[in-house]
Amino acid sequence: MGHERRVVATIFWGLVALFLIFPVGLWASLALWFRIPGAEWARAIGAAAFGLVSLWTLVALFSARRWPALGVFGLAFGAVLLWWGTIKPAAEADWSPDVARQVTGIVDGDSLTLKNVRDFEWTGPTEFKQRWVSETYDLARLRELDLFLAYWAGPEMTHLIMSFGFDGGQWLAWSVEVRSRKGGEFSPIGDLFRSNPLVIIASDERDVVRLRSNIRGEDVQLYRLRTPPDVARMLLLQYVDEANALAKQPEFYNSIMTNCTTAVVKLIRAAGGHMPFDWRLIVNGYLPSYLYDRGAVDTRMSLEELRARARISARARKAGDPPNFSTVIREGVPSPLQSADRP
Repeated sequence: MGHERRVVATIFWGLVALFLIFPVGLWASLALWFRIPGAEWARAIGAAAFGLVSLWTLVALFSARRWPALGVFGLAFGAVLLWWGTIKPAAEADWSPDVARQVTGIVDGDSLTLKNVRDFEWTGPTEFKQRWVSETYDLARLRELDLFLAYWAGPEMTHLIMSFGFDGGQWLAWSVEVRSRKGGEFSPIGDLFRSNPLVIIASDERDVVRLRSNIRGEDVQLYRLRTPPDVARMLLLQYVDEANALAKQPEFYNSIMTNCTTAVVKLIRAAGGHMPFDWRLIVNGYLPSYLYDRGAVDTRMSLEELRARARISARARKAGDPPNFSTVIREGVPSPLQSADRP
């Protein structure tokens, strides 16, 4: 009987070590490494110190010292949580020029006026002619909603851009991005730990899409969605509300919880759309299959053919930078059957 109890106790404390002490210790050590202000050596000391406390606790779990060790671990983690709660996103900083401004909007009936719409002329990954403009859009002329996926890190991860189409060939693209400082680099791991704020960019497709297809050389895919105009309007207004809120109260970007895909899912749900959770919303490179399964894209062909026809980068690079860029990149891209008013 005593032997069985020891086995059960060992299994129990092993589970505590595996599912509590180890993940909590890893998170806290990484948080200290990424967010302690100051020199790299100071961050290393902080992370190493909590790592040693965690290691000591893991060993002590299988000895008579487990309760004192758990007490020390709990106090140390509580201190980290108190410090973590003091970290707030910056409202002002020396931002990278392409994310230096947060778009804001005013709605008056069917008229939407946006301030700080980005309209850069890109000649290289870091070379551009900077231009921020104010634009007015007639919401009564809003007709469709399209989705761009820019694959920048293999088939698993993509950057998502939603683009709203109006009568007359006018398109308004929205991109949820990391608001990094000058000289800063995007880090999927670092941005799990409150490293940079979120920014919502509203832009002409010749800026935000062409940057990825022509300048960065990413595999950009375009999917035309089965979205009624009234739903597209509600989603667009949710973008405006979210952008206005961010301008007043910054929010941290998070590589898993608040990124370009999850932010859009939240907006769609806020606009009344039903979008159940799926692992492909996190591993967002597989979004096309999610949309295909839900009938949100053209399903008259196989998913493989749809994806092949959705690739626009080669056509965009061949076209260069024409005034009708948005029209050129949509040539040959299939639309859902129900949208009779689409080209």
